[in-house]
Amino acid sequence: MDTTKTTIWKLDPSHSELTFKVKHLMISNVKGEFQNFDAQIVSQGEDFNSAKVTSKVEANSVYTNNKDRDAHLRSADFFDAEKNKELKFEGTDFEKLDEDNYKLTGVLTIKGNSKEVILDVEHGGMMKDPYGQKKAGFSISGKINRKEFGLTWNAALETGGVMVSDDVRINGELQFVKQA
Repeated sequence: MDTTKTTIWKLDPSHSELTFKVKHLMISNVKGEFQNFDAQIVSQGEDFNSAKVTSKVEANSVYTNNKDRDAHLRSADFFDAEKNKELKFEGTDFEKLDEDNYKLTGVLTIKGNSKEVILDVEHGGMMKDPYGQKKAGFSISGKINRKEFGLTWNAALETGGVMVSDDVRINGELQFVKQA
């Protein structure tokens, strides 16, 4: 009989960030972030192999340090945040590769379009904070093709190429708090 207790880990938003980068004019990257998001991990004790990972991201919270670009990203050309309030991730497999690295497979839903994605995860470790809370840190990275999620807006350039790359790099620095 397995006596390992199910453990819930909730995101610590004040010590977490979710960012993305996309090539602009095919010569440089533009960085953005989502300022409001939540995530949870359900594990067997403190073993994250095969843990269940879920996340919800508020589409309206996209921020790129440019009001006009942020408004465009919230519009129907991109996230259509008025109709599609959240981006969602439902993990289907969290596979331990070695001591610190995992492969996280799951279904990402953006603008009503769902597709399986694979993210690389580095487990930074666990530590108790000064208040006695057990924390776990993770760095995630991956790449998606935005067109597969209905984010198809673009503009052709006179010199060839396009204004915005189809590939979007996703990065997260995430800290979770073990729930009692």
